Amino acid sequence: MMNKKGERNKRVFVGMSGGVDSSVSAALLKQAGYSVTGVFIKVWEPEGFKCTWREDRREAMRVAAVLDIPLVTIDLSEEYEKQVVKYMIREYKAGRTPNPDIECNRSVKFGAFYDWAIKNGADFVATGHYAQVVRNKNIFSLAMGRDKNKDQSYFLWTLKPEQLEKCLFPVGNYQKTEVRKLAKKFKLPNFAKKDSQGLCFIGKLDVKKFLQKYIKTKTGKVVKIVAGKEKVVGQHDGVWFYTIGERHHGYIVRKDLKRNILIVSDQPPVLENNIINLVDTNWLARPETGEIYQARIRHRGELLDCKINKNKVTFLVSPGALASGQSLVLYAGERCLGGGVVL
Repeated sequence: MMNKKGERNKRVFVGMSGGVDSSVSAALLKQAGYSVTGVFIKVWEPEGFKCTWREDRREAMRVAAVLDIPLVTIDLSEEYEKQVVKYMIREYKAGRTPNPDIECNRSVKFGAFYDWAIKNGADFVATGHYAQVVRNKNIFSLAMGRDKNKDQSYFLWTLKPEQLEKCLFPVGNYQKTEVRKLAKKFKLPNFAKKDSQGLCFIGKLDVKKFLQKYIKTKTGKVVKIVAGKEKVVGQHDGVWFYTIGERHHGYIVRKDLKRNILIVSDQPPVLENNIINLVDTNWLARPETGEIYQARIRHRGELLDCKINKNKVTFLVSPGALASGQSLVLYAGERCLGGGVVL
């Protein structure tokens, strides 16, 4: 990835969040001879919830000062609210289970930020994701990060093939422990900063409390099917706040939006015939019918053998609980082929 022939002095815009991974990415790029500009992305701040963007920007500024690189702040709060927050609320209202981190990558990091960077003269766009871009002649593909416990290729399945050529993931070939050591070696002020948790950019967030600001609670029944009849075993405050497979008076196996009822069971839900259909697909490399691939249905989830025919995925082993709205990402070994959204 680094310092290829003809790439020295090429201009790279690095998304710097104030965290260790993006900071080390900027340091590695500068060491490799790129002309590096740090970019801090300001996003929408939820009213009534603590957002750490000010502290994060200060961290990014301190790192940029140590590395002696410029740091630019761009305001993408409007794009974030429209594309990520409203999507998230809309999906939950419809009874689905969205992944806002994936939508953040699609619409913000590799949407508005990527487009802004290229428009403003960047040859490459870099982030601190644990993933790798592999080049074979003039064909670029996305692969897992070397640290399998930190691999973030699952979140990047919406990237377009033409974007890969201009994307750099400098820490993708490192273990997290190595990245921490590099941060200390580069004398970065945030070398001991804990990894961020929670929603993309915003951090820790009680999703249910957040959603209740936009979706009204509505008490409903929790029922089990016993001898073909519904038996009330509890209550809930709105089916849209729950997801398939979650525990609430049992395993949630179905949501009846019309009647505002949760159907639960003592046994975890299973996928009928081990078959699902995908919508909103994006293929970095189109899978072939009849071939066996591996599917991941959640970040760091188990890789499950499957076959795919057009947009129909057949699992060779039971995937367990699957909710409409989740992302399914397809792999051939360590290569990410793309994915889609579970119908």
